[in-house]
Amino acid sequence: MIRYHTQDVPMPAIDPQRISQWIDAVAASHGRRLGEVNYIFMDDPGILAVNRQFLGHDYYTDIITFDYTEGDILSGDLFISLDTVSSNAELVGASYDEELHRVMVHGILHLCGINDKGPGEREIMEAAEDEALRLRQDLW
Repeated sequence: MIRYHTQDVPMPAIDPQRISQWIDAVAASHGRRLGEVNYIFMDDPGILAVNRQFLGHDYYTDIITFDYTEGDILSGDLFISLDTVSSNAELVGASYDEELHRVMVHGILHLCGINDKGPGEREIMEAAEDEALRLRQDLW
């Protein structure tokens, strides 16, 4: 089950039913099932506070994923800064919605075990994101 929450920001203009269907299909494409997944949308000060408190990092980011996955059941809390999503969309020349969807699936892919910090991992993550975004287009 996916739940959508906000902290100090309005809920982004998403269709929770369509997003949930898409995220479920992405999980299934990686041999996983959805457990409890929470998206928490916030602003830059909020994500910075989470980053400092839980990870000891002193910088802004678009998403922080806390992974509670057990076996093939995906569970986690995904904190997303809508401010950073917006600025990243401008930087890469993407629409806000496209960048938000990319970030939302990025967190799910982390729960599937795909990383992006080590050598060659970023390319693997980006390919998985692209495939997930194509799946979204097929579903919608």
